[in-house]
Amino acid sequence: MLQRPQPSLSARPPVPADAGRGVWRAVPTVSRSMAVMLGAVLSVVACSGPLQAAVDVPAPDVDLVADPPAQDEGTQAQVVLAGGCFWCTEVVFEELRGVGEVVSGYAGGSKDDADYQKVSAGLTDHAEVIRVSYDPSVISYGTLLRVFFAVAHNPTHVDRQGNDRGPQYRSAVFYDGEEQKRVAQAYIAQINAAEVFDKPIATRMEPLTVFYPAEDYHQDYARLNPRQGYVAGVALPKVEKLHKQFADLLKPQEK
Repeated sequence: MLQRPQPSLSARPPVPADAGRGVWRAVPTVSRSMAVMLGAVLSVVACSGPLQAAVDVPAPDVDLVADPPAQDEGTQAQVVLAGGCFWCTEVVFEELRGVGEVVSGYAGGSKDDADYQKVSAGLTDHAEVIRVSYDPSVISYGTLLRVFFAVAHNPTHVDRQGNDRGPQYRSAVFYDGEEQKRVAQAYIAQINAAEVFDKPIATRMEPLTVFYPAEDYHQDYARLNPRQGYVAGVALPKVEKLHKQFADLLKPQEK
């Protein structure tokens, strides 16, 4: 299990000077600075939305049917999800059995705008996203959506997650094909009908056109920098929630 250390201001990892989030997660704002400072000094999470108490989200009634696995290796499928800070969602899905590669990136905008400085400033149509490659014979698309809604972020927030505000932090499923769209829409309707949350799901359904990988320094950031204030205060508590709520889904070495 990825352990959450006591965060420290002195533990802020070296990243490129122009990395934006290498300073304090994104374009500096009063709310962002205050959130990270509190997380770093007091281990108090200011981003209360995505770090709400564990939510008992039901398993999906409708799911994709996995094709029989190939004899030599499992068939890899992909899903692209937007749930706020990609550091925070990436580190959650990396823990799941059947998940291979998780890549942070951008979706929803153009190639010319797939740049962190522009995206984090809200100057593009992009959202911060992750692309999850998984073996559908081990973990299903619907199960990934269940973790997405229950642990990875707060799906009732509109164009924000906690103190990360703007459409670049929107909740969205970037569906690749009508079947992914159908299952996600059915699941959202199921969750809303069950009144799991105190507000309706705000997750958007957006067609996936192109996924653009984020800059190298963003990849696997939370796992490589667990003592960074924002990571320790916001990302790693989500991993803890995952371990408590979905222990049966974890990779064996992570239990």
